[in-house]
Amino acid sequence: MKYRKLANTNLNVSLICLGTMTYGEQNTEADAHRQLDYSLANGINLIDTAEMYAIPPREETQGSTETIIGTWLAKRKDRDKIYVATKVAGPGMEYLRGGSRLSKKHIVQALDDSLKRLQTDYIDLYQVHWPERKSNYFGRLGYEYSDEMGVHIEETLEAMSDLVRSGRVRYIGISNETPWGTNKYLNLAKVNNLERIVSIQNPYSLLNRIYEVGLAEISQHENIGLLAYSPLGFGQLTGKYINKTEDNSRLGLFGDWFTRYSNDECLSAVKKYSAIAKKYDLSLTHMALAFVNSQPFVTSNIIGATTMEQLKENIESVNLDLSQDILDEINQVHASQPNPAP
Repeated sequence: MKYRKLANTNLNVSLICLGTMTYGEQNTEADAHRQLDYSLANGINLIDTAEMYAIPPREETQGSTETIIGTWLAKRKDRDKIYVATKVAGPGMEYLRGGSRLSKKHIVQALDDSLKRLQTDYIDLYQVHWPERKSNYFGRLGYEYSDEMGVHIEETLEAMSDLVRSGRVRYIGISNETPWGTNKYLNLAKVNNLERIVSIQNPYSLLNRIYEVGLAEISQHENIGLLAYSPLGFGQLTGKYINKTEDNSRLGLFGDWFTRYSNDECLSAVKKYSAIAKKYDLSLTHMALAFVNSQPFVTSNIIGATTMEQLKENIESVNLDLSQDILDEINQVHASQPNPAP
């Protein structure tokens, strides 16, 4: 396994992070524990989850993923060697705390609940799952002027900072954020002597390289590590949906939630990337993940798997370095068909 330093922290995190949102939906507790054991045995030390998981989000399964991870953590004696990252939900989850928000009251309650489910007394990285304000995230295109800020970022950051000072959170991060939002967090931390974010968890893959446009520069100059999610475009970049049909075009369990990965432009781009992988005798999965792994602004690549075979293949991607010829061909496809799944 390869490791990268998370921003200015003392955490050296594995280049592959284990994503867990299928635990409690597609994966049973026993499945999940096998995945967690295998991942640690193969050098992964960063586990990412969220209070709203499993996915797709339902009131009946909310919190089940953290609960499953908690029963696994409770059996171990090496909590100090495992980095647990979780997230507080932004607005819109009506069954969470009577309607999830990013106010101090909601954040404190969310952390209390996550700690209980995870059976731990601290979180290594606590993240804001999505913004409070109306903005462009989760694939939304076109910008609409809006003064709807909801709970202001300052209150959210103050609440997160208090949790760090209490010792129950080590570091904080954001997710699904824009360049403006990221800079707002950074500036508020500097001006108000609050905790500085160390990470941002946004989508990044061969099908969505928007991070490169504005946020990668912030990553470089402000030392904010990207935890890249959806590196396989919800399975599209495994190639298993190339022969698209009415049944499999929904991307399995997630199709109704992540439709931006199942449009015709995505399918066309995947076919082109698949041709490159075949030309160089590579697994498309390996090539897609190795591309994400190669980016200097990526601190950790969040993979998820429903089977042990998928998990093993995903982890193996750390051993692949893409040649310049392969990267050149990848960039040619991207230039002709950029970001089909923004």
